[in-house]
This record gives sequence, structure tokens and C-alpha cells, in this order.
Amino acid sequence: MSTQIIDTLKQIVGHKHVLTEDNQTRLYRQGKRYGSGDVLAVVQPATLLEQWQVLKAVVPQCIVIMQAANTGLTGGSTPFGHDYDRPVVILSTTRLKGVQLINRAEQVVCLPGATLNELEKALAPHNREPHSVIGSSCIGASVLGGICNNSGGALVRRGPAYTELALYARLNESNELELVNHLGIALGDTPEEILRRLSAADYSAEDIDNDAQKQASDKRYAHDVKQVDENTPARFNNDPTRLFEASGSAGKVCVFAVRLDTFEKVASEVFYIGSSTQDDLTAVRRYLLKELPNLPIAGEYIHRTAYDIGAEYGKDTFLFIEKFGTDKVPQAFALKAKIDGVLERFKLKGLSDKVIQCLMKFFPNHLPERMNAYRDLYPHHLIIRIEKKDVEQVQNFLSTYFKEHTTGDFFLCTAEEGRKAFLHRFAIAGAAIRYRDCHLSEVEDIVALDIALRRNDREWEEELPEELNKDIIHKLYYGHFFCHVFHQDYIVRKGVDPLAMEHKMWHILDGRGAEYPAEHNVGHLYLAKAALINHYRRLDPTNTFNVGIGHTTRKRNWGE
Repeated sequence: MSTQIIDTLKQIVGHKHVLTEDNQTRLYRQGKRYGSGDVLAVVQPATLLEQWQVLKAVVPQCIVIMQAANTGLTGGSTPFGHDYDRPVVILSTTRLKGVQLINRAEQVVCLPGATLNELEKALAPHNREPHSVIGSSCIGASVLGGICNNSGGALVRRGPAYTELALYARLNESNELELVNHLGIALGDTPEEILRRLSAADYSAEDIDNDAQKQASDKRYAHDVKQVDENTPARFNNDPTRLFEASGSAGKVCVFAVRLDTFEKVASEVFYIGSSTQDDLTAVRRYLLKELPNLPIAGEYIHRTAYDIGAEYGKDTFLFIEKFGTDKVPQAFALKAKIDGVLERFKLKGLSDKVIQCLMKFFPNHLPERMNAYRDLYPHHLIIRIEKKDVEQVQNFLSTYFKEHTTGDFFLCTAEEGRKAFLHRFAIAGAAIRYRDCHLSEVEDIVALDIALRRNDREWEEELPEELNKDIIHKLYYGHFFCHVFHQDYIVRKGVDPLAMEHKMWHILDGRGAEYPAEHNVGHLYLAKAALINHYRRLDPTNTFNVGIGHTTRKRNWGE
């Protein structure tokens, strides 16, 4: 059967785009930070119609994992292990590019391979932006990946990636493949006609239904995040009120397109704050969320340890983006993955990372002087992007506050300082991986947690018991501070079981009233809670797509 399926796939997409050899599939079957497993094949369709034909060829005999940029951190878009009850086929969407601006660029239709970077460029001439700009954890991320995985993004006003307007395929209760057109665009009646017309953008303004009942972004998040006295998190992956068809689907349906709102780009400036105490940053957060006429645009937290690891082990990412831009990053990652695959066969794992780190020592310090001075003075750092018309009010508040509280200080960034501050923040997430791969003899792995604290939490700085501290080499804390969403990366000593440590961390988080994951797919790391499992089962009653995520069963028909 497997040979027959592979032959059929080659007829659909061409021999070159059906990958079966281990060295060919490594990039796709291994997660960026976590998880890997066996696959029958990786298939790369070039059109939406080919994507549909691939699905018809492999279901229900095979498990399908739909994969976009494979930038996730929880193994949610790769296989995990080797104990599946059916062959696994990865449907890679990287060739399915396409961004279609509609409604005067106030909305956009994105095809499966569209990246945030491509969307940002398409919107720039219209002075508009997508839901997210450079991702907080991964550069090169896809638009559809954000929707399917409840990605939160770094922009305070916009909340989790969300839409109620999508075109997707599912295998229904009768084992029949069906195409569901909820894009709100009239494209025809048959799957073939719908997909051909969408690929060619063959529709007019009259075909677009602008029914206000269907949302193309999360309209209520701006209100929710301002409720700083609420005893619950502002956003988290298992929130049942933000699960709708493709949104939060985590690959349990095969998405062909999503329709999303875009946002007006506003003039802004950046403040940089340093402090010795969590109380200062809490006071700033509460004031800006409660008293500012317009919500801050972004607010990113960095702890000193994360600052240091990012400055050293994220330096290559920072400099690469400075020189070549974000659109070249995926190709660079892919090239490095191929080189690493060859090196691992010769038992030279980590060599490329060590070489890159060695080369980075010959480059001068890349971070602004004032930022580095604050690094020496303060353990807590907060970067805030404020709408230009609110800058004077914020400056007056910070000046008054830090005259009374000498535990911290601030400065208004130049344009270059502001840009570099945010780029440094975004380079930090990958720095933990680089540290691990450069110190394989000392490091077992990374425990990476993605948590949402309660909105009224004033004591957000974590204090771990000594039994956990002794097994941790470095703790990296960074995150979206106004949303109270934190990324906590623990670099674990050799010989320590990372999974056992993570389960102990969950106990602590439960005691703090936190939700996790906050903005990533549960993947194969986290337990899916009841609301999420119910969402998955409604979407995928036969358990054919991305099976096993959230520690659910891998068996056909959910084991029933």
C-alpha cells in the first residue's frame, strides 16, 4: 500500500516534491526545538488543487500532518515517536505562497504558505500591518500557523491570532473528505472550482460577503487585557471562547486559506526601562493599561540572564537580520539544517553551532551602549512601544515615578535603539537552542514553558525551590509583559530528566493560577484540556489529522 501511495503522490506533485529519504525529510520531521518521528513521505504541493488531490490520495489510509514553516517550539507540526497505527504523511505548504488583499487592503486572504514577512511587505504600501510582525519566538513563521496554533504575538492591542473565516478540508464521521468554504467569498460549488478560482484570485468585490457577524480578528482582546484586576489570564491556548474551526485547530483540519483583518500602522516611539524590582514594572504596566488613552503597541520583558544569553548566542541571528532582512532567515535555517544532518551522520552534532559562535567573537558588540549600561545596572528590562501622541504622557509619568522610586530608570530610544532593542528581544528565543547545541557535554536539554499569569498578579517574578534550581544551568525569562505572557526557558544540566522537571514546573504553575501553554500549540509537550480535546474531536471525528497532540490518543476514530 505504501509504495502505491508514494507512486500516486509523485504523479500529483512530481517526483522531486515527494521526499522519502531520511536526509531529505529530516528538516520536516524534526521540530525546531522539540520532537521528531518517522514519516512515510513529505509531500510539497504547488497549488491548492494539488493539495486537495494529495489529501484524496492519502486519507483515510494515512495520518496527515499539515506543516507550514515548522517554526513551532512544542513539536506540534511534526510526528512524535514511532508508534502510530497508520503511516504518517507530512503535507508541506511552503510552495503554496499567496497573499490577496481585499476590501481596500483592510482584509487579506492568505494561502497556506504565506509568511508574516510576505504579508508585512504586501501591506506596507497601504500603511497597514498584519496581526503580528516579527514573531516573538520564530522568524519566518507562517500566517496559517499562527491561526491554527492560537499564536498570541507581541502586539498588545491585537491578542491571539483568530478568524471565523476559513477554507478547510476535513474527514467527516462517514470517512468522506469534504471541503468547507467559510471564507465568506463565493467561489463556486465543487472543490475543484473553488480551489482553482481562489488560487487565481478569480473573484470580484461582489463575491465577498462582509457579514459583520463573522469576525476576522479578536475584537474583544483590547478590552480583556485592560482588566488588570481580574484573577484570570488575558489569553491562553485552551480558552474555549477563542476556538473556532481553523482557529486553534492545531492541524486537526487541513486549511487552504484564511481571511484576516489588517491594521493601520501608527507612528510610535520606544521607551527602555530598567529596574531592580518587579514592583516598578508592575506599576508601569498597571498605569499604562488603565490610564493611557490608547493601549501600548508592544511591551516586551527581558531578564538580565536572557539579555546576556541572547547577546552572545543570538548575535548571529541579530546580525543576519540586520544585513539580509527577515525574509532570508528561513533559507538560512534550512541550509544549516542540511549541514547539521550531514555532520550528525559523522557524529559531529553541534559543530556548526560552535563554528558560528567562534566566528561571532570577531564581530564588535552589536547592542546600543545605553542598553548595555542598563544591563549592568538592572536585572529587569522592559521595552515599550507607544503611539506617538501618547509619548508625552508616558514620559511625564515615568519621570515622576522614577524620581520617587530610585530602584529604576528609563530613557526614550532613538529610532535605531528602539529597532535594535526589539530585534534583540526576538533573537533571545533561539539563543537557548544555540547555547544547548554548543554545550552538549554539559546540557541535557531545554525545558521551555509558555505561560499566562493572572492579570492581577503583582508577584510575577518566579522563585523556584532549591531542588529544581540545582539542576538548572541558566533560566531565561522574557515575554509579552502587558499581556502577562512569559516564556521561561530552563537550560538543564546533563543527566537530569527534562520531562520530569517540566511536570514539577506544571505543579508550581497550577498553584499560581497560571494557564499553559499561553500562545503556542500544545504540541506533544503539553496536556490538552477538555475544551481543546472537544474542539479537536469535533473537527476531526476520525482522528486522521495530526494525531496524538496534547497527549491525546493516536488511534483511528479516537480509539472507540
